[in-house]
Amino acid sequence: MATLSRSIPADRMAVLFAVMLVAAAGNTAMQSILPAIGAKLDIPDVWVSLAFSWSALLWVMTAPYWARQSDKRGRKALMALGVIGFMLSMALCGLALWAGLAGYLAAGTTFVIFALFRSLYGGFGSAAPPAVQAYVASRTDPEERTQALSLVSSSFGLGTVIGPAIAPLFILPFVGLSGPLLVFALIGLIVLIMLRWRLPDDVPRFAARGAIAAYPTAAGSTASASEDSDEDVEDRDAPAATPLRWTDKRVRPWMLAGLCGGQAQAMMLGVIGFLILDRLELRPRPDEGAAMTGIVLMAGAFATLLSQWGLIPLLKLSARTAVLIGAALGASGLIITGVAQDLHGIVIGFALASLGFGLFRPGFTAGASLSVPRRDQGSVAGMTASINGSAYIVSPAIGVLLYNWHPMVAYGLMAGFCGWLVLWGWSALRLDQPTA
Repeated sequence: MATLSRSIPADRMAVLFAVMLVAAAGNTAMQSILPAIGAKLDIPDVWVSLAFSWSALLWVMTAPYWARQSDKRGRKALMALGVIGFMLSMALCGLALWAGLAGYLAAGTTFVIFALFRSLYGGFGSAAPPAVQAYVASRTDPEERTQALSLVSSSFGLGTVIGPAIAPLFILPFVGLSGPLLVFALIGLIVLIMLRWRLPDDVPRFAARGAIAAYPTAAGSTASASEDSDEDVEDRDAPAATPLRWTDKRVRPWMLAGLCGGQAQAMMLGVIGFLILDRLELRPRPDEGAAMTGIVLMAGAFATLLSQWGLIPLLKLSARTAVLIGAALGASGLIITGVAQDLHGIVIGFALASLGFGLFRPGFTAGASLSVPRRDQGSVAGMTASINGSAYIVSPAIGVLLYNWHPMVAYGLMAGFCGWLVLWGWSALRLDQPTA
């Protein structure tokens, strides 16, 4: 990091890295413990899932607005806004859950208050990632920009691993399962202090706009970044072209592939915590269930990052190949997870499915991008961001409803999405260009 950028000192890069890291780690830490909290409060599983859906909906709705505002109000200010939203949401959600677990609030009241406080994360937390990306892009020379952006973006994916890994360590005696939320609120406060202290809000050297970050989940989501280059300026000065539409035959197959695969992945993440509680018979021992859920989510996040950071660059998979192989691995992993009866089987199945989705998602994104010329890259990026975000609004709750009806119905539907994607995509996804 010390030699990464001549324009941004190492201590400032560390602050930017921490801003991205804490936003993702805190959310996935909560994702690992919330099913156990719901079991302890005797809240129906679907309401637990809807609490995350509400936050994801707000993230998708507000992220484009905050990405634009970072150009007007300053990148440092938007980073601070995102960290404050994260910190307040974690602290207030933690206190609300502690009050419910301690018996001071009724279970239903606890979750209503919890969902309201989650709004702070979904509504304001999305302000930080695009501001960080734009800050880096506007202060680094072109030859070092890609590496610098990759570093801060990778922290988002790294946070999805760290969150579930350390969350069980913060289940403390006095505050119990709400402990991880309160500890992450404290970490957010430390990051905010470092942001205010070490990061100057100087005048950018280059024009740049941060990309909209995907909602952070234990799927190992990573943030992408883009910057305005000289060629982009020339393109904007050119005569306006016909706007890219969802029905465009060049992008339509890729959007449909992203929709199907995204629904399966979102359902998998929404159901896994409850499957662990039931298959391992841990509903009477939710603290232990939270620890086991953290192990499984961490294995899945590691597998996702292995595919995105290792297999795709190493094997140089084409977009079409990455989607088809990823969907096939996803279907296999989902079937194994659905029939597994012990922790070992669940970890193997979930990791295999996560490995597949880790191949599928970059393949879908690259395929959509490569299907259109340069002038349409902004439009197709917005489409892929919408597809990725929309999956986490409704699908997790639907998955939980089907799981409560019968587990194999839910896992059969997830595997069916992936299987159909392989069969249909074999002929429909014709583009065969490398993703890297």
